[in-house]
Amino acid sequence: MDLTAIIAVVVIIVVQLLLIRPMGRYIVQTYYKERSRFDAFFGPVERLLFRALGVNPNEGMSAKRYIGNLLLVNACMWVPVFFILLFQGSLPLNPNQAPGMSLDLAVNTATSFITNTNWQFYAGETQASYLSQLMLTFLQFTSAATGMAIGVAVIRGFSSKEPRAGFRKIEHVGNFYFDFVRSITRILVPLCLILSLFFVAQGIPQTLSGPVHYTTIENQTATLYLGPVASMESVKMLGSNGGGYYGQNSANPYENPTPATNAVEILLMILIASGFIYAYGTMVGNTKEGWVLICAVLVILSAALVINMISESSNPALSGLAVNQSAGNMEGKEVRFGDVSSAQFGAWTTAGAVGAVTSMHDSWGPWGATSLQAMMMLNCVFGGVGCGMINILIFVILSVFIVGLMVGRTPQYLGRKIEGYETKLTVFSFLIHPFLVFTFTTLGVLFAASQTLNPGFQGFAELAYAYLSAAANNGSAFAGLSVSPFLNYSMALVFAVGRYGTFILMLFVAEVFLHKKIVPFDIGTMRTDTWIFGAVFIGVVVILNLLTFFPLLIFGSLGQALATI
Repeated sequence: MDLTAIIAVVVIIVVQLLLIRPMGRYIVQTYYKERSRFDAFFGPVERLLFRALGVNPNEGMSAKRYIGNLLLVNACMWVPVFFILLFQGSLPLNPNQAPGMSLDLAVNTATSFITNTNWQFYAGETQASYLSQLMLTFLQFTSAATGMAIGVAVIRGFSSKEPRAGFRKIEHVGNFYFDFVRSITRILVPLCLILSLFFVAQGIPQTLSGPVHYTTIENQTATLYLGPVASMESVKMLGSNGGGYYGQNSANPYENPTPATNAVEILLMILIASGFIYAYGTMVGNTKEGWVLICAVLVILSAALVINMISESSNPALSGLAVNQSAGNMEGKEVRFGDVSSAQFGAWTTAGAVGAVTSMHDSWGPWGATSLQAMMMLNCVFGGVGCGMINILIFVILSVFIVGLMVGRTPQYLGRKIEGYETKLTVFSFLIHPFLVFTFTTLGVLFAASQTLNPGFQGFAELAYAYLSAAANNGSAFAGLSVSPFLNYSMALVFAVGRYGTFILMLFVAEVFLHKKIVPFDIGTMRTDTWIFGAVFIGVVVILNLLTFFPLLIFGSLGQALATI
């Protein structure tokens, strides 16, 4: 391994840790404080938006009403984007003359982007018009804002009930429109504007002019596809979207041209998600709660990073040949980034539910491929913006419940007793993910096995990875999987159920916690702001998911890895 590349990895991790506190404090200020220093700047725009929507942002909502408005707004955005994709060939801003998408592909693409998954069964530079790309960028903002809004609402349910000067009084899960609009106006748009300018300065295109035709040195005519790339790239990474303008995603030099853009893209993948964990600690009245969870998921992420780096340091299939592997396993990787940076990018993109790629995961070694899938199986290692915090809380509640059973006490978390109703909802929330993956992977084997491009372990892994990515709303692809109507429709269903199912159940859990009485701590209560609970949390996350997903892994990448021993 290159020592310089390893130092770069360490520097990125250190910078990531330094950004958590300011990002978390800004999230608290944005949603939970009565007043903000930015009210004078953002307030007029927000009031105009609320007036246009005809809503009162200060009106409290029940969990049922909050979810109803969330689903309504998402549906209203899905419909126009679907029809634009379907008829883009006849609409303006189409200099590439991209034809309209087929019905199944339009359903898949619109659902993918509205659910923050951004799975792409098409090459954006040639098969999507500029209008379609702009509308998909719009959904990248709104889908991220939806995830952030639900994360904010769930945190309210677990927040401290003690009155605190300068904080809004929490009596309900909040107002969806307040949370949704502020996510866009105060976090996503300002940061993406700065990031877009940075990306343009680094050489990423941002234009509405058509493609450029030129003659190569071999005297061949070639086409350079341009477009509004920088604006899409900024929200793609910041909002844990992952959908790229080009088919090669961040491996394309026009999406990720320099080491600086590569480092920034890695940092952005879990910036907001990690800030939400810090904000959670602040809102429950003990920042140690947040830091314990941050350290726990960082330990899991670091383990995945080490596995990736070791796995991609060489290719066992070439070990018996006279091949120089000092640069690592470069099959399917960009020489600009190498094996170490690709290993880090892969760990971050699967842990952060981003799905962007700088290498083709189908070309990774079996141990590295197993690590990538494991991150999406856990689905709580930072995770997506806002919704990642929800997945973490699923395992927090399960950890506290299991410990309570072990010591023979009623489980208690943050001074609230965990009882049957919320436990059942939490368990169902946990089961949604594996249920979707196993059910649709099985159906895929029956109805879409011919769409895999490789036999045996690798072919099964391609199919399983697709549904795993879909259920986790990740969007990264294992490659080696060709498109079909069955895959388009079935994956669209998995996108939606995997996202909204968890939202609904966990918001009801948060509402239950909000109205529970606070029980004083006693000597038998397990504290959740210590390293011991962090270790328990890691154990529960790893063991539960290992037991759940082991059959899927053993028939895919893990089976392939064991076969090479």
